[in-house]
Amino acid sequence: MDGYQRLLRSNERWVTERLAERPDYFTRMKDGQDPEYVWIGCSDSRVPAETLTGCQPGELFVHRNVANQVVHTDLNMLTVMYYAVENLRAKHIIVCGHYGCGGVKAAMSRHDFGLINRWLQNIKDCAERHQAELDALPDEESRSRRLVELNVVEQVGHLAKTAVIQRCWQREGRPWLHGWVYDLHTGRLKELVRWTAADRPHPIHQYDLDEP
Repeated sequence: MDGYQRLLRSNERWVTERLAERPDYFTRMKDGQDPEYVWIGCSDSRVPAETLTGCQPGELFVHRNVANQVVHTDLNMLTVMYYAVENLRAKHIIVCGHYGCGGVKAAMSRHDFGLINRWLQNIKDCAERHQAELDALPDEESRSRRLVELNVVEQVGHLAKTAVIQRCWQREGRPWLHGWVYDLHTGRLKELVRWTAADRPHPIHQYDLDEP
């Protein structure tokens, strides 16, 4: 059976199973969504956000890119974040990386990946800032795992530097920002960092907001 046909048939089974559980499973979602969580994750096919968190359709607002980056010039990611915070009123934003990330490993190498170099540069910059810590680790695997974690922590910090987040913190005290890492070998998630409205980035990144 061709791969794409398998996916279509699996969809038919999934629909049948959901309707057997609850006849209004799909009709109740047609008028909108109200997710509590935003997920900024890696595009890696081994890290399916809804599956590993046990979330149902409508519970998780998802954006994925290579190595779960929060880049301030990425209008796609910024639009997702803005809509989730301002329109969907999400309470939590989760940046989730994973050990064994191909993007992180590529950034650690000296290989020329062409256009991809521009995206990986953000991770290379992170590695440069933490070079002493990474060099002190005993092998390539441990350095890769640690850079995955450091990258996640930095991306959460990038979220906190946006006016969108700071304005919502000032106005409503949400959302909480989380940095998680997923272990492919165990299937488990671990929280690395958490920011709330009580936290602030470096003063140079703090905005003077007019809203009370």
